[in-house]
Amino acid sequence: MPGLIAPWVPTRASGRLALLGTDGFGRSDTRPALRRHFRIDAESIVVAVLAELSVGGDVKRETVAEAITRYGLDPEATTEVV
Repeated sequence: MPGLIAPWVPTRASGRLALLGTDGFGRSDTRPALRRHFRIDAESIVVAVLAELSVGGDVKRETVAEAITRYGLDPEATTEVV
């Protein structure tokens, strides 16, 4: 649903609405593993927020890269979109 209304939601400087979340339908694993898989765990959310702030020029891109390394995230990872 958030993706459907994103074009009409007023945003800050970046002009984008970052969507976070999933229903996890059809998956069975631990909650922490699912959160990491869908990149909605605390560490992934921190990186997503920093990335959005960097688009608006409020945070340096190096800060995003440092957070990715610190939290052990794979910057090339993708999640399936249903």
